[in-house]
Amino acid sequence: MPVVNPEKLVSLQHAAEGIRNICVLAHVDHGKTSLTDALIATNGIISPKLAGKIRYLDSRPDEQLRGITMESSAISLYFSLMRRANADAKPEQKEYLINLIDSPGHIDFSSEVSTASRLCDGAVVLVDAVEGVCSQTVTVLRQTWIEKLKPLLVINKMDRLITELKMSPTEAYTHLNKLLEQVNAVMGSFFQGERMEDDLKWREKVEERINAAAAKVSERADGSSSTVFENGDSIDTTSTPAEYEEKNDEDIYFAPEKNNVIFSSAIDGWAFTIKQFAGLYERKLGIKRSVLEKVLWGDFYLDPKTKRVLGSKHLKGRHLKPMFVQLVLDNIWAVYEAITGGDKGKGDPTMVEKIIKSLSINIPPHILRSRDPHALLTAIFAAWLPLSTALLVSVIEYLPSPASAQAARMSDLIENSPGADFVAPEVRDAMTNFKVSKDSPVVAYVSKMVAIPQSELPENKRRGGSALSAEEARELARKKRVEIARVQAIANGGNSDVGGLTDALSGAAIGGPGDQNSPPDSESKEDPEHLIGFARLYSGTLSVGDSVYVLPPKFTPAKPHAHPEPQKATITALYLLMGRGLEPLMHVPAGVVFGIGGLTGHVLKSGTLCSQLSGSVNLAGVNMGMRPIVRVALEPVNPSDLSKMIAGLKMLEQSDPCAEYEVLQSGEHVILTAGELHLERCLKDLRERFAKCEIQQGEPIVPYRESIVAAAEMNPPRDKDLPRGTVVGVTTSKQASVRLRVRPLPAAVTEFLGKNAGAIKRLYSERRAEEEGKRGNGTDTPTRQIAEHDGMEEAETIETGHVLSLVEFKEQLRHAFAEAKTEKEAWKGVIEQITAFGPRRVGPNILVDATRSSICSKALQELSSLGAHSASPAPSNPTITPSTFTDKIAYAFQLATAQGPLCAEPVQGIAVFLEDVTISIPAEEENSASHDRLGRLTGEAIKTVRDSVRQGFLDWSPRMLLAMYSCEIQASTDVLGRVYAVLTRRGGTILSETLSDTISSASTTGSQTFTISALLPVAESFGFSDEIRKRSSGSASPQLRFAGFQMLDEDPFWVPFTEDELEDLGEKGDRENVAKRYMDSVRQRKGMLVQGKMLVRDAEKQKTLKR
Repeated sequence: MPVVNPEKLVSLQHAAEGIRNICVLAHVDHGKTSLTDALIATNGIISPKLAGKIRYLDSRPDEQLRGITMESSAISLYFSLMRRANADAKPEQKEYLINLIDSPGHIDFSSEVSTASRLCDGAVVLVDAVEGVCSQTVTVLRQTWIEKLKPLLVINKMDRLITELKMSPTEAYTHLNKLLEQVNAVMGSFFQGERMEDDLKWREKVEERINAAAAKVSERADGSSSTVFENGDSIDTTSTPAEYEEKNDEDIYFAPEKNNVIFSSAIDGWAFTIKQFAGLYERKLGIKRSVLEKVLWGDFYLDPKTKRVLGSKHLKGRHLKPMFVQLVLDNIWAVYEAITGGDKGKGDPTMVEKIIKSLSINIPPHILRSRDPHALLTAIFAAWLPLSTALLVSVIEYLPSPASAQAARMSDLIENSPGADFVAPEVRDAMTNFKVSKDSPVVAYVSKMVAIPQSELPENKRRGGSALSAEEARELARKKRVEIARVQAIANGGNSDVGGLTDALSGAAIGGPGDQNSPPDSESKEDPEHLIGFARLYSGTLSVGDSVYVLPPKFTPAKPHAHPEPQKATITALYLLMGRGLEPLMHVPAGVVFGIGGLTGHVLKSGTLCSQLSGSVNLAGVNMGMRPIVRVALEPVNPSDLSKMIAGLKMLEQSDPCAEYEVLQSGEHVILTAGELHLERCLKDLRERFAKCEIQQGEPIVPYRESIVAAAEMNPPRDKDLPRGTVVGVTTSKQASVRLRVRPLPAAVTEFLGKNAGAIKRLYSERRAEEEGKRGNGTDTPTRQIAEHDGMEEAETIETGHVLSLVEFKEQLRHAFAEAKTEKEAWKGVIEQITAFGPRRVGPNILVDATRSSICSKALQELSSLGAHSASPAPSNPTITPSTFTDKIAYAFQLATAQGPLCAEPVQGIAVFLEDVTISIPAEEENSASHDRLGRLTGEAIKTVRDSVRQGFLDWSPRMLLAMYSCEIQASTDVLGRVYAVLTRRGGTILSETLSDTISSASTTGSQTFTISALLPVAESFGFSDEIRKRSSGSASPQLRFAGFQMLDEDPFWVPFTEDELEDLGEKGDRENVAKRYMDSVRQRKGMLVQGKMLVRDAEKQKTLKR
């Protein structure tokens, strides 16, 4: 294959109609990287013989070792076609630029899929012909749906149907039909979900208009004007249903006749489409190509006598093969049978020769004589059905160019961005209409930062074929002499000083005075990492030296100068991404995927670049990546390397879209990752690339939650005179007392508050802004910063859907309280008395003001009434009243819910009713300064309330909530028992077991395949994947995804106390208390007191009895 020069690719960047930006998405091990190898071979970058084996875009050593992709990487490819303008015209050569991004398939690297899909206009989705639709297949299809990408389906590994499962062509056709139905069922579920959501929004709009019309009619006293308005509004209302139209869902499904399905075998290098075979059979059968494209797939049959196409109704009892089997699959099966069939698998040379003649292809004689059947197989298919041709032609014809894709996608993308109403019209117009002129606004999205060693940058690499300069030749010779002298000295038993002497002599003899100070060891020279942005330009033209604004992910054009204010960055370099290498660029037009330098210190993980600040759009506002859940504390082996490790962790956080770094209050340096494999990759990068020092890791830090329930068997209340959960706390100085009661929240309310944390956060920010506006200052930035960086976001789920308004939130919360089965009277009117949510003011716990005089402000009040209420207490009043302590009580509530009494983990599902606050200051202290008394009482009040909440918490039956993974495993019947054994031993819960429609790779012996869905505690998941693979001999591989928290129904303080329990379990309780084990492990990690820990059980066993 001819090698394509980078200059050719750069010139094609300016022809937008010939550009295709595509990403390759699939489940792990479905053949993405092998498929891209075949495309890369067309540009002469690798040999076609090595396609599928070298995995060129897996540039990391651990990717090659494990055989899976861990980082998305991009490459630009050239492709040319001979095309006719019309049937009579001469074919003309048309050139295309394919910007291809290969993405990982493992669940731990889902964030890499999100970063790749945002940059592209189309997606090539691969599905294994044998394994079918897997969990990650559904995830990537959902990603294409969310990002509005046009998908192209590739059914890969077709050769396994022949070589492994030994299917006949007819059986393979039935199997492929079922597989296609599965994929289309997934796409249909996405459409149905969106259809129901649109229908709900439409109904809400209709109700709003009707209610608004009724309100206006009631305001009007004049009957005639009322009638006129009613008629006018009824016209407006009836126009609403006409605006809502049923969407056509034909375009979302995959069908071979639509040219959006490709059948391929990446390892054998072949692929075809229905359109391709229609062109081959057009002349032979005398049927028009357009007709053949419609009938080659489906229940259509070819009459062998009349050569006419028949439907299934016209068979009249004849047993004919479908046209797809007869004309397509039979021929492919015949090639495999001729080459790999026969008695001993050596094939039939006569049949091979016959096939080569009938196909009119030329095969070199040395390949025909080769003993390797795979070489002959790939040679025949490369000449007959080359993979690159089928795939790239489909990409060019079916997937859109940047201009047409942005016209369809940009309006929705902009509408879903923060502050969409404030985006400038010229920015919106430039992005939607794809304006590339230098005068147009520049808008680019940086999806992630990639770390590149300095030696790999184009300015530091030698262009191939260029000669060494005199100085470079001298330096190279000097280094070689130093290395040879050192090796000889060590071999002769000398010391390494000989190398230094040789270095000095050679430098004095050849290099001149400047070389004498150069370091003797070339390996000691560090190779620092540089961060390059992985970006896509949507409008305008970007050049080296341009200054653009870098918008952070939380930027909104409604408040462009809000803290942190976007800064300007100067573009220092632009790069053409070529897989393992980079090529320098001076200018980049819109519609191109490229690398960008100069953003170090400006972009943390992702961001938007814009040439103007006012009216700019924030494309990084919605992140679809999964949140990291596994936390590990790190420390350097050598304490002097601490600064190196911290710098390396900051570099890792920037270069990995999912990894996060934080420093705990205890001083521990913690890294957050998506899973066990992701953690392993991050630690490898940290040791070898970023920190370059030895680092040791602690035990994984798994998040827990604490809660309470009203169990059937509980200890009696601590105070018999007070209801359960009621505590009267008195300060140390006896000058203030607080009475409060702790209750467990109904499960429906806890779930609702957890899902709508975004709505609570927005309500709080609006309330805070209103209060600051009443006071006349806007200094609320430090509080917001503290709320965002308090280190408790490790397991919170991000709701990207509709954020509820205050009215909607209160209404749905009222419905959630109505679902409570017990103590309905206790929750009556609670919503209007809610003072705060916690922890972090957005958590699933509530503080309720149940005092007689309602001393606290209300969290769910309208802003107008809130301002009047908050302005009532005058700060100049010197006397101390109960209302003086309201903010201290709310702060103590946040502290108590942030760190529970069991093991200092966040609390969820409790309601704290503040019943009374009493102030009793002695008469002799009345004359002292009020601020002195208040300063002393503030700390006492916070401590008293916090301890009272914890005491009330422990008055109920406490529970631990475990972080859980949803686990999906595909296993055949012969390893099913072993999989269940591993799950049971690790505390997993089997949710379902379904018989798979497709046949797994584990079932080559003919056994059936089951898909097992289970829940597994995150704390028990470490080493789970390896154990499953070992016990199942590699045939079962789990996919783990974080699924929230689940309550462990066991009291950590339970001890046997009834007669039956004492008789069965004894005084010590022979049954292990799992909740206590989890609680004690967390307490021990945090350095807290562990109750009942025995250092020595039997002292006599510790003695040394030997004389």
